[in-house]
Amino acid sequence: MYRPHLPRRMNAELREGEVVLPLELFFDLVVVLGFTQCTALMAHEGSWAGIGRGMLVLALLWWAWTAYAWLTSVINPEEGAVRVAMFAAMAALLVAALCVPQALGDYAVGFAVAYGVVRFAQIALYLLASRTDHELRRSVVGLAVSTTIGVGIILGAAFAPSGWREALWILALVLDFGGPAVFGISGWKLSPSHFAERHGLVIIIALGESIVALGIASEVDLTAGVVTAAVLGVALASALWWTYFDVVALVTARRLVQAPVGAVRNALARNSYSYLHLPMVAGIVLVALGLESTIAHVDDELHAYTAFALLGGVAIYMAAHVVLRLLNAHTVNWQRLALTIVLLACVPLATLIPSLASLAGVVVLVWAMVAYEHHNYDERRYRLRHGLDVDLPGEADARSG
Repeated sequence: MYRPHLPRRMNAELREGEVVLPLELFFDLVVVLGFTQCTALMAHEGSWAGIGRGMLVLALLWWAWTAYAWLTSVINPEEGAVRVAMFAAMAALLVAALCVPQALGDYAVGFAVAYGVVRFAQIALYLLASRTDHELRRSVVGLAVSTTIGVGIILGAAFAPSGWREALWILALVLDFGGPAVFGISGWKLSPSHFAERHGLVIIIALGESIVALGIASEVDLTAGVVTAAVLGVALASALWWTYFDVVALVTARRLVQAPVGAVRNALARNSYSYLHLPMVAGIVLVALGLESTIAHVDDELHAYTAFALLGGVAIYMAAHVVLRLLNAHTVNWQRLALTIVLLACVPLATLIPSLASLAGVVVLVWAMVAYEHHNYDERRYRLRHGLDVDLPGEADARSG
C-alpha cells in the first residue's frame, strides 16, 4: 500500500493567523497557580517584607510568561516539536509555582532550576524558528545572553546568605528586563492582535485569582459580613475588569496594530504590554491579598500592609493605566490619576476602620470613576467599541511612528 512521504515536523512552524490557540490557554492555566502562590506567600509572611518578596517572585513569573507570549506570537505552539516543548515548559513552570512560598528560602534551588528550564526552553524554540531569519536570530542570541545572566544570578542567589538573596534577585530582574533595550528589538516579530489578546487574557486570569482568594478566605462561618465582603469583592473585580476591557484594551490593541512594523511596533509592544501590564497584574495580586484578609476578618481593621495591598493595589493598577494612556495617546487620564492619589492617601484611614468599610469605600470610589467616564465619554466610547471611525488622541503619531 502506497503511503505518501510525510515530512518530519521537528522544526518550529511560524504562526498563521491572530487567534489565541487552545494550547496557549492551557499553558496560561499554570500561571493561575503562580499568581495564587504569590498571594499565599504574602499572606503567610504577613509583613511588608513579605509583600516585597511576593512582588519579586511575581516579576520573575511574569517575565517568564511574557517571554512565551512573544514566542507564540511568532511560532505556532501546536505544531511539530513545539507542542512537546510547551508541555515540558508547563511542567517546569508548575514546579516553579509550587516552590514560590519558599522561593527565597528552602526551595530556592528548586525554584531557580525550574525557572531556568522554562526560560531556556523558550530560547531553544526561538533558535529553531530563526534558522532562516538572520535578524531574528541575532535578537534571539542577545536574549539568550541576558537570560543566561539573569538565570545565573537567580541560581547563584540560592547559595547566598538569606539577606543577599533579595538584592541579587533585584539585580537579575534589572538585567533581564533591560536585555531587550541593550541588545535591540528590531529583529523581533509578533502578530499584534494575537499579542494584545494574549495579554488581555492574562489580566482576566489575574482577576480570576482575586476571586479564588475570596473563596480561599471564606472558609469561615457564612455571616452577613462575610457574604457582604464576598459580594463587594466581586464588585471590585468587576470594576477593575471594566476599567481595562471597556476601552483601554481596545485602544492599546489598536495602537499596536497600526504601529509601523519593526522597531516601532516592537518597542510599543514591549513598553505597553511586557512592561506596563506587569504593574496591572501586580496591583490585582495585591488586591487579592487585601480581599483575602478582609473576608477573613470583616469586623477588624486592616494591618498597614494589607491596607496598602487593598487600596494600594487598586492605585498601582490605575497608575499603570495612566502611564499606558500617556505612552499611547500622549494625554493624561486625570480622573484615574486623581483616584490613584486618593486611594494612596486613604491607606492610613483603612487601618482605623473595619476592613469591610474600607472595601466598601474602595468599591464606591472605583465605580464612581467608572460612572463618570461612562457619562463623559459615552459617544466616543460607543463609536470605538462598535468599530466606527473615531479620532483618538495621538493617532497620527502612532501611524507615523
